[in-house]
Amino acid sequence: MEDLRGRVAVVTGGASGIGFALAERFAAEGMAVVVADVQQDALEEAGDRLRASGADALEVLTDVRHADQVEELADRAIAHFGAVHLVCNNAGVAASARSPVWEVPIEDWEWTLGVNLWGVIHGVRTFVPRLLRQGDGHIVNTASMAGLIPAGGPYGVSKFGVVSLSEGLYLELREAAPDLGVSVLCPGWVNTRIAEAERNRPPELAVERDDSVAARARKGLGRVLEAATAPALVADAVVSAVRERRFYVLPHRDEEWLMPVRERMVDILEGRNPVRRPVPGSDVLMAAMVEAE
Repeated sequence: MEDLRGRVAVVTGGASGIGFALAERFAAEGMAVVVADVQQDALEEAGDRLRASGADALEVLTDVRHADQVEELADRAIAHFGAVHLVCNNAGVAASARSPVWEVPIEDWEWTLGVNLWGVIHGVRTFVPRLLRQGDGHIVNTASMAGLIPAGGPYGVSKFGVVSLSEGLYLELREAAPDLGVSVLCPGWVNTRIAEAERNRPPELAVERDDSVAARARKGLGRVLEAATAPALVADAVVSAVRERRFYVLPHRDEEWLMPVRERMVDILEGRNPVRRPVPGSDVLMAAMVEAE
């Protein structure tokens, strides 16, 4: 999909962070944009900002955990614009406290997997059949470097799942519909509000925690994210990948991020047991959490 002008993009989690940066960049390329998000006020603000810049934008309140809401998103996008060409299954959350996997509350698993993994599954099941009937298009699924480097917990599990789902989808569509492209986005630290994701946790999945521990986790993560890559740079990488029909989108190409991935692959091939390797920012994250105690 080299020429994006006049095409239609759908972005979930599009009211902030990477999602909004994607929507802005697509609009700058001359695309119409459908922004989906679970936070009503942020969604309305995102739509207003896009239209103020001259974009043709539609907002659709969507909780991607629910298949029927993703179906409604697709129906409204097509009813409004007549087609959809680029779908970014981007919505993502992270629980604000870290625990050993055997101590993670079931609500954290349900919420994180519901958004990060099931949201992508629903997006694939909803939009791919429509793109197949249309005959062209591109899917971008947002995973993470945590989908390539062992991170543990609900977040890491969800992102490994997105990578696997995306790889399988790419191979199947290469045979069934070579005009449909697939990419998986695997960023490292990005300056977003994911440290504040708890603001959108559904009440039925609320968890009682030690507020001081959760606050330390948020502060530590927030400090790392403040100095992290700008979302606009991630959006640039996505647009390049779509134009080049490139599957893996790794905005962080520096060796600090690539080395743990490379070493993990070698460990697997050599039959070595897993080891925990530091990634950029992990020292800042731990120091901030200790400082906040």
